[in-house]
Amino acid sequence: IKEAHPESNKRVPAIVDALEKLELTPKHRGSQVLEIQNFYPASLDDVARVHSRTYITGLEKAMSKALDEGLIFIEGTGPTYATQTTFAESLLSAGAGITLVDSVVAASKLGLSPPLGFALIRPPGHHAVPEGPMGFCVFGNIAVAARYAQCQHGLKRVMIIDFDVHHGNGTCDAFYDDPDIFFLSTHQLGSYPGTGKMNLIGQGSGEGTTLNLPLPGGSGDYSMRCAFDEVIAPSAQRFKPDIILVSAGYDAHALDPLAGLQFTTGTFYMLASSIKQLARELCSGRCVFFLEGGYNLQSLSSSVADTFRAFLDEPSLAAQFDDPAMLYEEPTRRIKEAIEKVRHLHSL
Repeated sequence: IKEAHPESNKRVPAIVDALEKLELTPKHRGSQVLEIQNFYPASLDDVARVHSRTYITGLEKAMSKALDEGLIFIEGTGPTYATQTTFAESLLSAGAGITLVDSVVAASKLGLSPPLGFALIRPPGHHAVPEGPMGFCVFGNIAVAARYAQCQHGLKRVMIIDFDVHHGNGTCDAFYDDPDIFFLSTHQLGSYPGTGKMNLIGQGSGEGTTLNLPLPGGSGDYSMRCAFDEVIAPSAQRFKPDIILVSAGYDAHALDPLAGLQFTTGTFYMLASSIKQLARELCSGRCVFFLEGGYNLQSLSSSVADTFRAFLDEPSLAAQFDDPAMLYEEPTRRIKEAIEKVRHLHSL
């Protein structure tokens, strides 16, 4: 099961190998690229700002069963499994995001242009709901970091941009009634987990701070450029965040086996570059990316590497990775209709 599961332990090493081959590591870049390896895991209190204590303690207790059995089943829709180290590793993943928030904030407090953070972590987090795991995800890494940024650093207004091919239902649930966290998700229409309908815009005092843009199957680079220019950027400019956090899923790539969008390596370069500029414009450059999905190792690693190149203001190498022959015509009419509808719904 472990070998066949798409959320495998080969994902992060494939990315690290690509970064090394393309000379995007500290060894090649010196102070341009800083790697933080020794950091603290998230505390139980950090995680409890998002998840229930019952879930946290229950998962911790389940590790003894995982020790006995080697692999245990903890949630059915993904499906999601755990080994004896899952609890500790999930705290470490959440801790990576917290550490990057600390680093970005520390630089901005010194009046420096803060570095862009990228949490190269697994398991991913955006499906994990407040009461439990879901869809390969154990703890909501980005949600934990958002609450931490508010509580520890006084960054009241947090914008979360989620461009994973699947709707970040866990993040959405955690902040659905919160006026100070704007959750914006682009995802494939009808994909797992079936949430993220356009008319779900938040509730109570949080009404208007959830924006869902389901993209029709076949949407690609054109669609995402339109979505950024006409939906993401104006939403951020109106919300005026103190920090931007990004659920960076790379499973919308045309080569990814778990979905049916047509993003390319170049699409992810465009997103990284555009979000970086948005953060500079709106929140003094404070921005952290969190790895979510992406299950074709080739497209995942090349797209993350091109994200790094965008961070460094270097040209994209997408032409070396992307084969235009794999693409087909995007459903532009349906895309324009979806964007027009969501703009009307949110008065953009």
